[in-house]
Amino acid sequence: LDPQGKVVKQTLKNMGHKNIEDVRQGKYFEIELNEDDKKKAEKTVEEISQKLLTNTVIENYIINYKQ
Repeated sequence: LDPQGKVVKQTLKNMGHKNIEDVRQGKYFEIELNEDDKKKAEKTVEEISQKLLTNTVIENYIINYKQ
């Protein structure tokens, strides 16, 4: 069970990110997208990171992509 991941997933869908397949939260976030265009996927993850997942005033983040 990952209630925080489910809340983040639903929030992202409410923000208009319809291609979100799954979100899991632990020590880090794992986000699965249903997107074939790599540039669109990278833009989506960057936007999600800045707008929802981090407080950029006090936190840093790194994005790692799996294929």
